[in-house]
Amino acid sequence: MRKFRNPRDGFLHVQLTLGDTYVTQNPEEVLTTILGSCIAACIRDPVSGVGGMNHFLLPDGTAGDREARCYGVNAMELLINDILKHGGDRRRLEAKLFGGGNVVSALTDVGSRNYAFARQFLNDEGIPIVGGDVGGDSARRIQYMPFSGRARQALVKGAEPKLVEEELTALHKKTKPAAAADDVEFF
Repeated sequence: MRKFRNPRDGFLHVQLTLGDTYVTQNPEEVLTTILGSCIAACIRDPVSGVGGMNHFLLPDGTAGDREARCYGVNAMELLINDILKHGGDRRRLEAKLFGGGNVVSALTDVGSRNYAFARQFLNDEGIPIVGGDVGGDSARRIQYMPFSGRARQALVKGAEPKLVEEELTALHKKTKPAAAADDVEFF
């Protein structure tokens, strides 16, 4: 995660990447990310002004530490729990979903699976989806202002090579067969 003061708008931009979750109540912060088949859930409590964003690649999986944050089930729980810890009220939460594009041919259904997961998760939690944009075949650059709930999006024609590489690497880690119990790993 990277923070910087954007000279164009004067706001403090917080740049999220795959596996990041960030929550704020600061009206000067803008959360940004670039998405391909990944999903960013932008959730906030409009009364308290507490809100945040996550960025995940796959709906679920088993992994430890930072890698676990790449899975939607963990990313959604982290985001909602952090919003509640910062004073948000679960009964007032609302969400916007972005991403889920088909930008990498090797990941043809990942984007739609991510969106289906996020939509179902929010429905199960009783959190209404009030906006966003998902699907298609373009990557997206997202800016989200949790305090106001305002979101902006710019389509990125042709996925950026770094984004594609990051998604393929994360997918490879997820689908890589686990070592047998009697295997020895040297490091």
